[in-house]
Amino acid sequence: MIEYHKVIFLRIEYILIYLVAICYISVFLCAYDKHQAKLYKHRISEKILFLFAAMGGALPMYIVMKCIHHKTRKKRFMIGLPVIFVLHILALVYFVFIR
Repeated sequence: MIEYHKVIFLRIEYILIYLVAICYISVFLCAYDKHQAKLYKHRISEKILFLFAAMGGALPMYIVMKCIHHKTRKKRFMIGLPVIFVLHILALVYFVFIR
């Protein structure tokens, strides 16, 4: 029989693997969109960028956008990504400490 703390550790491990994967994909999509913008080629849609931000990549995407100066003039991203990140933190606090 599996002990309870081992089950929780496995769940946390899967969540961390998921978050790392989403962060890498989010950073890649942001950098790729910037690269495509410079070449005037097909771009990643804003819906896809926000989808990956909502899935957990908001903070790394925001940091990369600031570093490479991508979509920094769009208030939708410069306000939206931090808001999504704060909502993630609030959800984490709720599920870990309150629930």
